[in-house]
Amino acid sequence: MSLEKSGGFRSRTPKAQEAPAAKQAPAAKRGAPAKGAGGQSRGQGRGASKKEPARATGRASGNSNRKAPAQPRELRALGVDKPREIAFEVLDRVRTGEAYANLVLPRLLTKNNLDSRDAAFTTEITYGTLRNAGLLDEVIKAASGRELSDIDPEVLDILRIGAYQVMFMRVEDHAAVDTSVKMVGGLKKFQATGFANAILRNITRKSPEQWLEELEPAEELARVAFRTAHPQWIAQSFAKVLPAEELEEALAADSLRPVVHLVARPGEISAEELALITGGEEGKYSPYAVYLEGGDPADIEPVKEGLASVQDEGSQLIARALVEIPVQGTDSGRWLDMCAGPGGKAALIGALARMDRAKVDAVEISDHRARLIEKSVRGLPVKVHVGDGRNIHLQGGYDRALVDAPCSGLGALRRRPEARWRKQESDIAQLNTLQYELLESAVKRVRSGGVVVYSTCSPDIRETRDIVDKAVASLDVEELNAAEYMPGMTNTGEQKSVQMWPHRHGTDAMFVAVLRKN
Repeated sequence: MSLEKSGGFRSRTPKAQEAPAAKQAPAAKRGAPAKGAGGQSRGQGRGASKKEPARATGRASGNSNRKAPAQPRELRALGVDKPREIAFEVLDRVRTGEAYANLVLPRLLTKNNLDSRDAAFTTEITYGTLRNAGLLDEVIKAASGRELSDIDPEVLDILRIGAYQVMFMRVEDHAAVDTSVKMVGGLKKFQATGFANAILRNITRKSPEQWLEELEPAEELARVAFRTAHPQWIAQSFAKVLPAEELEEALAADSLRPVVHLVARPGEISAEELALITGGEEGKYSPYAVYLEGGDPADIEPVKEGLASVQDEGSQLIARALVEIPVQGTDSGRWLDMCAGPGGKAALIGALARMDRAKVDAVEISDHRARLIEKSVRGLPVKVHVGDGRNIHLQGGYDRALVDAPCSGLGALRRRPEARWRKQESDIAQLNTLQYELLESAVKRVRSGGVVVYSTCSPDIRETRDIVDKAVASLDVEELNAAEYMPGMTNTGEQKSVQMWPHRHGTDAMFVAVLRKN
């Protein structure tokens, strides 16, 4: 896969030491690395080699006496440019658990008023480093001869940034090494500058493909996890529901920048009108979807006016399905959104309910997320209730209910570059209990002949088919063919449920099943 397809910027050196000519990409300079290099990100998954690498958050290699990060002015005084300075700040916040990169980076880009060139470079170096953290850690460990736990966590973040530039970007080796050493000095860790210099220079002495050959696991699944920047347990999860020949492509899609999907609010603006205003393209599956290749959606007038919002096309299809599925008997217009936060699906369901003269009860356990829902559904026939959907005090007899259950989020890894390293497989068992209990609660609150839509943003079979199969076996429901309510979407799996995929459909990897109460 081409290096240029990641959407990242690959030709940049610090302003204090511009190179006379742009360096060739690693593929041209050193021989092409195997598929997954550059913006498509290679990464060493946990368990994918004999020694387990540290997580991208750095918690496995940090220490409890962590010092505050250097102030930006200290780094600038040493000739470090703003993009690398911001990249370090994001990695520092992610490592300490204080932030998600996809939330903090845009704010820092806006705050520092970077031009498009610098913003693109900053995004590439930040997200690329986070996605590839596992592989970079293995390279750093091999080049240093030390365990990661023996390296100062802030210095390790800087080494990751430097190693990513050397391995996967068109940045001169000397620029990547020198700026990294200056960043260490900017943290006033002068005793570590020689150490950082030695490690990064050791990394430059081998080509990327040499490092890959040296570190790549022999076992096939571990190799695929390594090449696509995933922990091995996530690769195993995907492998259980995908043909073997699609696994690497599906995992690699998690490192591609997703196209922005807008939803046109029904009854206020059509997708055709929204596409004309934004210069976007109408969606392939949802009648409300518009695709945007670039730009900030917050600057779009229909978004500012509340006529449209950002929402993955898969989410739109799930919300629409709840309304489109026929119920047995008369639809009295009582609909339920059992896990409504942060409010995207509730807003679309509410807009459709307004057209059908129906009303929606939206349940959310978090006060903060409930306020987000209220903001999203303002002016719509949606009432927000704060409480646990498993025991919320609402009168039964609903015609329709959506259970968009809390899940691992493995289907949206492309939106959070560090997420794959933060997640733990052990979390899924606890989620499974919650998922089934929420689905059971929804079934109890729906009248006979009513429908329940169960969805997750995860393809993991433990969160999808296992929950639905248990419900069909234990509850008084029958499963309907969900594919009938996903217009134009094919190749969604062999079951009655639908499994979407980024590499197949361009959506997040969402799962949806439809149940009717007998």
